This record gives sequence, structure tokens and C-alpha cells, in this order.
Amino acid sequence: MTNRVFTQRDIMQLPQRERANFINSLSGFKSANLVGTQSKEGLNNLCLVSSVFHVGAHPPLVGMLMRPHTVRRDTLQNIKDTGVYTLNHVHVSFADKAHQCSANYPGDTSEFEAVGLTPKMSSVVKAPFVAESIISMALEVEQINVIELNQTELVIGRVVEVVLADNILLNDGYVDIEKAGSVAISCLDSYHKTARLDRYSYAKPEQALSSIWLNDDPKS
Repeated sequence: MTNRVFTQRDIMQLPQRERANFINSLSGFKSANLVGTQSKEGLNNLCLVSSVFHVGAHPPLVGMLMRPHTVRRDTLQNIKDTGVYTLNHVHVSFADKAHQCSANYPGDTSEFEAVGLTPKMSSVVKAPFVAESIISMALEVEQINVIELNQTELVIGRVVEVVLADNILLNDGYVDIEKAGSVAISCLDSYHKTARLDRYSYAKPEQALSSIWLNDDPKS
């Protein structure tokens, strides 16, 4: 196998779309989530994101990077206007519909209706869940920061409600996202099922790892 080396100059000289695909692929597999929001006028909105990440568990915080607000961004504007939103795992059964949500629909069009997904209002915040999702969470905005390097916006939300299937929560709090059928994204348009290798014991110096997957049981 031979290697190919790209310098910074090589990367910057790639055509725009090719460069975007190249850099986006390098960060590996990412979670696929649909962001549910509602406008001040009451219109439900749905947006696909692959930039959701854990920030902390106490308090329960989740981060999400949004593209620069230099053009109309209905989801980001709704989040800023209302201070709330939902995150919904994309399931293998509707990955195509989730991808279609990335289309640039007019501001007065609900992506739920456009792609055929079902809104279900959170009982805690004024934002819609995706009824077809196996794992959903409602969040309240804690902080929004503009990344000065490229004007992307970092949204940090506090988890205030979680809705998930009862057979995917294990006794130690682990949520089995593979059993839930959650998909992963690579680049901007490639969707993947997952296959678990193992689940390991807590790592300690000079102590052999053991597999703990066979000891897991659904939380009763």
C-alpha cells in the first residue's frame, strides 16, 4: 500500500466541493441527528446535523456546531428565538427522509410535511420530537458562541427531557444505540449501520481489560 500526502497548500487548492468532502470525511463517523424546532409563528422545522457531541453529564450538556448564520438558517434562528430544540437519532428506517431534510426548503415549508416524518411535541419544551425516532431528547439553550475562525456557531444545550425505547436502556445507564438502530454519517452524504466489536471494562493501569458486554441486561 502506498501513501498519498496532502500539504495545506494541496488541500486549499482542491475544488470547493471536493475539499469539503475530503475534510469532512477525515473526522470519521459521526452521529446523525434531526434537530426539531418551532418558529415564533408556530411552524415546525426539521434539520439534519452530524455535529452533535457530549459536553458533560453534571449538568447534562450536549454541544452542536451550526454553519455560519450568514444566510437564512431557520433552525438556528428558531433556537435563538425560542431557546429550545430537540435532537432525534436518525433510524435506519428513515435515513433517506432525514437526508432529504438537508434540502433548502422555503422558510414557510415544514420539513416534517415535506419528507413525511411525524412531529410530536415535547411535554417539557415548545419544540417537536420526531415520532419515528427511537431516541429523542429535548434541550434548553445554555450558551451560544460564535467560532471566530470561520463564524460557525456552537450551541450548548441542557438536556431537560429524554424519550427512548425501554428495551435499549441497560442497568448501568448505557443506552444501546446499536440496538436502537441509530445510524452514523461519514462525509455529508454516506449513512452507515453499526456493528459492535465489544464493550470493555473500566481501564486501569496494570489491570487486564475484560469484556462486559455479555453481562449487560436491559434496565427493568
